[in-house]
Amino acid sequence: MIGPGAVWPRLPGSVASAAAPGWRAGGSGRTQRSTAGPPLLGEGAPTPPPTPPNLCCHPPLPHHPLPPPPMPLGLGRRKKPPPLVENEEAAGGRGGAAGETPGVPVGALGGPPPPGLPPPPPALRPRLVFHTQLAHGSPTGRVEGFTNVRELYGKIAEAFRIPPGEVMFCTLNTHKVDMEKLLGGQIGLEDFIFAHTKGQRKEVEVFKSEEALGLTITDNGAGYAFIKRIREGSVIDRIPVISVGDMIEAIDGQSLVGARHYEVAKMLKELPRGRTFALQLTEPRKAFDMIGPRAGGARGGGTQLGTGRGTLRLRARGPATVEEQPSAFEERAVAKVDDLLESYMGIRDSELAATMVELGRDARDPDALAQALDSQLGDFAFPDEFVFDVWGAIGDAKVGRC
Repeated sequence: MIGPGAVWPRLPGSVASAAAPGWRAGGSGRTQRSTAGPPLLGEGAPTPPPTPPNLCCHPPLPHHPLPPPPMPLGLGRRKKPPPLVENEEAAGGRGGAAGETPGVPVGALGGPPPPGLPPPPPALRPRLVFHTQLAHGSPTGRVEGFTNVRELYGKIAEAFRIPPGEVMFCTLNTHKVDMEKLLGGQIGLEDFIFAHTKGQRKEVEVFKSEEALGLTITDNGAGYAFIKRIREGSVIDRIPVISVGDMIEAIDGQSLVGARHYEVAKMLKELPRGRTFALQLTEPRKAFDMIGPRAGGARGGGTQLGTGRGTLRLRARGPATVEEQPSAFEERAVAKVDDLLESYMGIRDSELAATMVELGRDARDPDALAQALDSQLGDFAFPDEFVFDVWGAIGDAKVGRC
């Protein structure tokens, strides 16, 4: 036993050893680094010596471990991932889910998204849901998830539990057979869709006393051609049983179901003058006060069907797209080209006219327009004089000439 005042023996590796400069004995038997001395660990400093055994005869003091170093804010709590939503409304408004930075996609602030979650969609767009009724009367249904007219008719048929082939055409915001409100290639995001279904069938004998019958033909984009306009004082105008909206099923027994409007118009035009032929027609099912004027103006740009929220553009090729309202130039150009289609080919088709305007707005000359039309719309075989007039009409619309 060592008496009072005796010198403690120095053990190798003890805290008093000269081999460990910069280290001193701390409280509770711990070894702490002094404020001055060699650099920190990992920077070339020697490994600190182990704590020496307790040589005191008194009982050892209790050991209290150091508290863990403080963690950076936000790393110690796992954020609850935002819910995956179908549209902006489900996310509680325009700002998205709570806790997200408005306008910044998930993962943009802190690197990639958390593991295990699918990547966020490229854009959270409102789900496009349209309300619809059968034009002759029905409850209101809802349709969504369509990209072209044929799919729209299928969705309407599914909503009302009728065969898809029963839908002849649709009008927007009116239950009447009004060709100015005919659904073509665009639907306003707040438009109400009325579906006109097959009604009474009829067969009419027509004597072709003149070269022109006075019919303007269009089609529904799903295989049915029907009468869009009847010129006042024409051969067809003198037959009261034939009406705007009648679907042309057959000519002299030859079925036209599946034919395009220009094919039906060409067949009627090629019928020889001075002969009688049979038209097999199907009229839309009617409620009271449903028929619009027989020869009323049917300009595609005469009535604005869309709303300030934009329109859904339905395309024959490719997916549907949400677009802004047509510009004043586009409205003028489409109306002019639609008039030319009626004048040259006996058809009206605002979607076809809009496609031609898209192809021709940047054409340098009629030859460039002809090449663009042949590449996209070669089936129509447009004559050269028609292409020249279309190019001129688009040019007039650009400078504001009516």
